[in-house]
Amino acid sequence: MSSAGELRSGKSHRDENFPVASWLIHPRHRAPILAFYHFVRTADDIADHAELKPEEKLALLDQLEVDLDGAGDRNPEAVTLRKELTQRGLSPRHAKDLLTAFRLDVTKLRYRDWDDLIGYCAYSAMPVGRFVCDVHGESETVWPANDALCAALQIINHLQDCQADYRNLNRVYVPQDSLAAAGVDVEALGEARASPALLACLHRLADKTELLLRQADAFPSLVVDRRLGLEIAVIVRLAHHLTGVLMQRDPLSERVHVSKLGALGLTVQAVLQHGIRSLGVRAPARLPEVSGR
Repeated sequence: MSSAGELRSGKSHRDENFPVASWLIHPRHRAPILAFYHFVRTADDIADHAELKPEEKLALLDQLEVDLDGAGDRNPEAVTLRKELTQRGLSPRHAKDLLTAFRLDVTKLRYRDWDDLIGYCAYSAMPVGRFVCDVHGESETVWPANDALCAALQIINHLQDCQADYRNLNRVYVPQDSLAAAGVDVEALGEARASPALLACLHRLADKTELLLRQADAFPSLVVDRRLGLEIAVIVRLAHHLTGVLMQRDPLSERVHVSKLGALGLTVQAVLQHGIRSLGVRAPARLPEVSGR
């Protein structure tokens, strides 16, 4: 197989839980962000491929890095990103961090505790936001807020998909000590619905994610680029909504994703709230909730 792109799942940036280079981002920044997304999506699809052996996955991920470094041209996604990085004078370090995360997805199927999971997020999630900030010329002083937001987004995805990850890939991101404290084994994640003990465990993790997310509440106001600030405000709003849903529902048997209509409503809320704040006008304490169903 000559190209990792042949293994793509067909999922695009429009299918993601959170906006990727939406209309809020200035057009001049979309090309590098989308090139980064397609590179990362390709690597993600390799790591999640149901039929490839671990050694085959690792070899394909290694080839992506070779091509990213300019020592090969087998994968167009890597070549395109390399060109965008060169044109912008940006480092490939964030893309390489993501490759480290995907190698972990191949070789590491369990996470010991919350800190172990956050350590994974440092490679799997935080570099995504850091790259977007770099594209916009933002200072590294925004990275702590970025890192909190990106880690929260990653853990939200883990909680939403905990059943599928276990059933399809035998991959468990729910910390082992959290499961043990609840008195349940990983096999419980494969059931049709969560037991009361597992549900309490997942709700506690969602609550912990909400606390992490609060560290990112100021992020939209920290960035200089106003359009990027709006994009971040939308993502923060969506994330808070989803943690609220995850604190109330069973991700094994209930819908815990936001519908397109619900996402649109939350986007409008976030844009209005952030716009009001940026003008120095006091925003309403609470806008009407939008259903995620």
